[in-house]
Amino acid sequence: MLSAMHRSPAEDWTLERLARLAGMSRSGFAARFADTVGLPAMRYLAEWRLQKARLSIVAGRDSVGQIARSAGYQSEAAFGRAFKQLFGETPGALRRNG
Repeated sequence: MLSAMHRSPAEDWTLERLARLAGMSRSGFAARFADTVGLPAMRYLAEWRLQKARLSIVAGRDSVGQIARSAGYQSEAAFGRAFKQLFGETPGALRRNG
C-alpha cells in the first residue's frame, strides 16, 4: 500500500480503505504495516506527505497553499500546524530561511 500512498498522496486515505486495497482486515493491516514499516500507517502517510511538502517549499516553485493541497490538506492552516509540529517551524519560515 506504500505504492498507492506514494502515487496519490493527496488522496483521502483511511486505514479502512488501505486495508481493503490490501485485502486485509483493518486491524490485520494496521499491525502488519506497523511491523513492516516501523510506524502506524496513518502516521507514516502524514509524515511522508509533510517530508514531500518540505522539499517543495524549499524548491520555491509553488505557493504554500498549493503545496498544502497537493499534500492532502484541506486548509493551509491545518497544513501549517502539522508542518510546525513535525519540523519545529512554519512553512513560511522555512521558505524565508531556505
